[in-house]
Amino acid sequence: MNILQINASARRQGANSSRVADAIVARLRSTDPASPLTLRDLAITPHPVLDEQALAALFAPADQRTPAQAARVALDDALIAEIQAADVIVLGVPMYNFGVPAQLKNWIDAIARNGVTFRYTEKGPEGMLKGKKAYIGLARGGRYRGSEADSQVPYLKTVLAFLGITELHFIYAEGLNMGAEAAQQGFAQAEADIAAAFA
Repeated sequence: MNILQINASARRQGANSSRVADAIVARLRSTDPASPLTLRDLAITPHPVLDEQALAALFAPADQRTPAQAARVALDDALIAEIQAADVIVLGVPMYNFGVPAQLKNWIDAIARNGVTFRYTEKGPEGMLKGKKAYIGLARGGRYRGSEADSQVPYLKTVLAFLGITELHFIYAEGLNMGAEAAQQGFAQAEADIAAAFA
């Protein structure tokens, strides 16, 4: 079981979302300690934004790319190779202003490539990353689970399903900025969600 862990917080240390992701990985490896783990921390190694130069590189024929364009495409290729090789994906996702972090959006933009991780068919788009599981560890300062203010879960469900990843487990740590007692309850809820996901 190859595990790919993506920490999407802007914080290199002490990120609540990384703590939740670490707990998920620990649970995964408790039954299979030898499982290979690839950890990509987007605070330590942020991925470049999908801008005009990146688009030019991606759409240029491979044999016509400049060295700079080839290097830019290679950055995305590396992320795609990681997720293709993974059996299980663990995302540590904080809530920033009701959305996903820019770091995570850049990662998603890198791995979503027509003809590689999805394709368009006569019947519509088809994800090409099938047969994988994803565990999403969500860390929020307030409480938004199941509310209209939670734009993260619908977005992540949509984009991951588009890529073919439909077995999703959401782990919630909420109320983390609402005082010590609320934070303790939030992490306890995350532990309960993890237990339920592996029941």
